[in-house]
Amino acid sequence: MTLAPSQAAAAAGDSGGAVASAGRTASDAGTEERRDLTVAELAVVRARLVGADPVPAEAALAALRARTGVPAPLDVLQDGLGLSGFERSVLLLACGPDLVGDVARELAEHGGGPRLTFATALERLPGAHWDALTHRRPLRRWQLLRLAEPDAVLTSPLVPPERVVHHLVGAEGTDEQLELASRPLDVPARLGETFAALVGDVVGRWAGGAPVVLRGPQPRTTRALAAAACAAAGLWPRLLGADAVDPGPAGPATTLQRLVRETVLARVAWVLDVDDAPPQAVAELGRALAGTEAPILLVASTRPGGATLDALGLAVVEVPRLGAGERRAALAGALEDVGASAPDDALDAAAGAFDLALPDVDDAAAEVAAGADLWAACRRRPRADVGALARVRTARAGWDELVLPARQTDQLRALAAAVRHRTTVLDAWGFGARSDRGRGTTALFAGDSGTGKTFAAEVIAHDLDLDLVHVDLSQVVDKYLGETEKRLARLFDAAEDGGMVLLFDEADALFGRRSEVKDSHDRYANVEVGYLLQRLEAFGGLAILTTNARSALDPAFTRRLAVVVDFPYPDRAARERMWEQSLPPALPRADVSTTALAAADLSGGAIAAAALQAAYLAADDGGVLTTDHLDRAVRWELAKTGRVTASPLGGARRREAVG
Repeated sequence: MTLAPSQAAAAAGDSGGAVASAGRTASDAGTEERRDLTVAELAVVRARLVGADPVPAEAALAALRARTGVPAPLDVLQDGLGLSGFERSVLLLACGPDLVGDVARELAEHGGGPRLTFATALERLPGAHWDALTHRRPLRRWQLLRLAEPDAVLTSPLVPPERVVHHLVGAEGTDEQLELASRPLDVPARLGETFAALVGDVVGRWAGGAPVVLRGPQPRTTRALAAAACAAAGLWPRLLGADAVDPGPAGPATTLQRLVRETVLARVAWVLDVDDAPPQAVAELGRALAGTEAPILLVASTRPGGATLDALGLAVVEVPRLGAGERRAALAGALEDVGASAPDDALDAAAGAFDLALPDVDDAAAEVAAGADLWAACRRRPRADVGALARVRTARAGWDELVLPARQTDQLRALAAAVRHRTTVLDAWGFGARSDRGRGTTALFAGDSGTGKTFAAEVIAHDLDLDLVHVDLSQVVDKYLGETEKRLARLFDAAEDGGMVLLFDEADALFGRRSEVKDSHDRYANVEVGYLLQRLEAFGGLAILTTNARSALDPAFTRRLAVVVDFPYPDRAARERMWEQSLPPALPRADVSTTALAAADLSGGAIAAAALQAAYLAADDGGVLTTDHLDRAVRWELAKTGRVTASPLGGARRREAVG
């Protein structure tokens, strides 16, 4: 089946405004009218079966057609699936016993059984042709009839599927199994210029009689565009996972036949998600699709593993990320649709920071209409996309809590400024036109453990009012080939969509030096590092990597860094400031000297841990922090690294066992 050229022209002419909802055609007619048309035509075929004059039944059918003015259910089948007149009569008479009770008796009297056989059809119905029941003809190709006894073509009863019978009596619905395995897709309310052109391209290719692959970095946007293409062609979009395709060599072809049948019966266009399908299953599906003219879309992401689609021989339409200008227009349009608004500077900021998928834009606008702040509504949308691969943290630390020398603090403030003003610099001032490299920034924080690297990342995320995505390396790294790359791609995509700050603690575990290839393990490890280098270069957000072993990093990685900040071990003055900030004003305490505390050789992380431990001791011992509590906590922290020392506070002496 193919789409009418008028449908393709209409879709291609959409300039980006509201996308029309898919509409039904004949199925909008009343169930009773459609059933009456089927029964009236069945009366004509019954007359021929029993040898009666069919003219009165034909006249009654013609009058009913004129009165209703809508196509009969059989017209839809014949036009959509290419039935001949004889095949149309065979299908109707095979369904007859399920439509009118007397038909079974008439078939028994004139055909030898309560179900139609091909032998009876050849004898009694006009226009008979022998190939009507071959597997290449519509009755069996589209699973409209099946042989109850496959080895007896002439004498086997012809049995229709329940779905076809329901269609002939005008009952709405879709194939039960396909309905359970799929779900409807929402059609976006509006499209920008770029996406509207892509929708027109898809429908134009459908009109030429070929399935299409839609591929892009944002799966929800890709699915939304697929739904828009279906709606533009007057079809109802449903999403079907590749795992719902029947397995085995003939499985994809069998599933495809049912999909095409439902497109005709219910005006459904199928969107097949092949992202997680095994390569062999995708290849078999591609072979099955090669000869079809049905409006079918395959959707996939550009993550690792998607390249197998290139071998299918199908047209591939790439779905890009939008520029900041079109993102702003999309946000403004979505707000207008729900009767909300936002200041121009708020729209500019949100469009510059958040590259939301199309459905997320509508959801964020709905939240604003309900009273939410635009930035907060956009920020919440992609959080769930990181799954168990990372922990999304809402950063709360400010610049006044960060204790670092002036040079490092200046570097960090400049890093935050680069993220905040990248739209102005890259787009408005034209720097982005000079290179096709990623718009993002990659920074390395290097220094000993506990010197404040992770804390500094929190400060920057808080300053930018963005979430901090703390990557869990235990969930990301996988022993199976390609899985690590796929998981990292998910993280990068989610961070890019939501403007998140991506934090890789102990980055040398992922970005270590590539080694000489001695076995397959070395080769795959080098592939992972190579993918990370490429993905970081293309990343549009802020990625922060921390390490306390800078020399272990791959040199090719360090060349791609925009910022390198060395975190020094804190001196005594810095330690005193850290102690002051680690003891909150609300903490009840006796006279405690932070100057004396600073004498203990502790890192910033150890100071924070000691302060917290001392507070717990105080809570369990009268509720007031004393020098003794701090003394014990400090010596416990020193003992963690195997150091035993006298109290830096001159308090009670306790000999602590180390071991």
